[in-house]
Amino acid sequence: MGGIFGTISKKSCVADLFYGTDYNSHLGTRRGGMATYSEDKGFVRSIHNLESSYFRSKFEASLNKFEGCCSGIGVISDTDAQPLVMNSHLGQFAICTVSKIANMEQLEAEMLSHNMHFAEMSSGKTNTTELVALHIIQGKTFREGIENVYHHVKGSCTMLILTTDGIICARDSWGRTPLIIGKKDGAYAVTSETTSFPNLGFEPCYELGPGEIVRITADGTEQIRPANKKMQICSFLWVYYGFPTSTYEGRNVEKVRFDNGYQMALTDDTEVDCCSGIPDSGTGMAMGYAAGKRVPYQRCIAKYTPTWPRSFTPANQAMRSLVAKMKLIPNVAMLKGKRVLFCDDSIVRGTQLRDNVKVLFDQAQVKECHMRIACPPLVYGCPFINFTSSKSDMELITRRIIERFEGDANKNLDKYATTGSPEYERMVAAIAEELGLTSLRFNSVEELIRAIGLPKCKVCTHCFDGSSAYTLSECADD
Repeated sequence: MGGIFGTISKKSCVADLFYGTDYNSHLGTRRGGMATYSEDKGFVRSIHNLESSYFRSKFEASLNKFEGCCSGIGVISDTDAQPLVMNSHLGQFAICTVSKIANMEQLEAEMLSHNMHFAEMSSGKTNTTELVALHIIQGKTFREGIENVYHHVKGSCTMLILTTDGIICARDSWGRTPLIIGKKDGAYAVTSETTSFPNLGFEPCYELGPGEIVRITADGTEQIRPANKKMQICSFLWVYYGFPTSTYEGRNVEKVRFDNGYQMALTDDTEVDCCSGIPDSGTGMAMGYAAGKRVPYQRCIAKYTPTWPRSFTPANQAMRSLVAKMKLIPNVAMLKGKRVLFCDDSIVRGTQLRDNVKVLFDQAQVKECHMRIACPPLVYGCPFINFTSSKSDMELITRRIIERFEGDANKNLDKYATTGSPEYERMVAAIAEELGLTSLRFNSVEELIRAIGLPKCKVCTHCFDGSSAYTLSECADD
């Protein structure tokens, strides 16, 4: 995934830029970067590797190099080093993106055939932000260049462009990832996460629509391109990677998670002694479930946060599994002899959950272990954003089970993705057995959409049902 933050002020913006960017740190841990502009210093940039440390500790010591700058952009990236500083016929600018480009190789080959070139990277791959920047400078204006990106990129791309006279904010053409503008006296900011705003004194004032382009200055905003009508915002914003205090499209993350759990509890007749969340993204759902079920909410598993980062971030699967195992500590005193229901955001591979369930039975001596999942089973890989580190659909536990049943991992996917079908029920039962659970239930697409509170046609549920199609008749306002 990734997160971006930008701000422009009538006075130095360095502190706001630093902390605003840091508030996006839950979205990735590979690279972090900031770029600023001032008439005296021009463009100043710094990029650090975050794989063994945190954004704040990497950048704190070097903040003085940005002093006096009144505009800047920052990024937390799970992909490439950025922001990049470019010089072109559009002028000098810095750019950062939150993107996943599914047709990367095709676009790279096309540009090379037109005598373009790419900087060599140690990974041997092209920097996606550089590819985006090179498409932008093919346009006669920034609007035309960004539209060029929209027309060519398959996947998604949201970006910030720092220029000598403001920050250009452009949301992905389908709105798969969010971009929100905030303001305070003498300053404006823009971010992926509204969590960045409150402690810096910004009030959210405008959310960009799909494909919309807006320029912000210290004095105000200017729309460069109107929003598209069609939207496919990622449902996993609310399920998994969104921070609890953030709000997108008017829907707060924690409220959606609470409502998700509450609704599921009302139709669940399982008898349990208490409910607990798998921290962090399962906590809100568990509190909602406990309220709906009228059972105690208890912290039966605690996350050890001082030294262990999030488990999805290491590139190596063995390391991810180790981190997941070490950071979650069962509270035996709260678990022994109890029928416990746990809530979690999703099941991807199932490896970590299987190991955790074994510990709960063998060491914590739970009587029963029930699992409720905030979203439907992940049957399809995501071609639009980087929300997991999976390289193949066969890493999904659902696909492996479908292959076992059908002899072909791609057969009858629509049936396995349909809640309540015989194929679906058989698959869920097999997952529960493989993970050692007393019972397992997933949320349905309909229940998830109800909790989010947006029309189905505006929310991408591709990873659950293989559908990212937009049906015009579903939305009367379009």
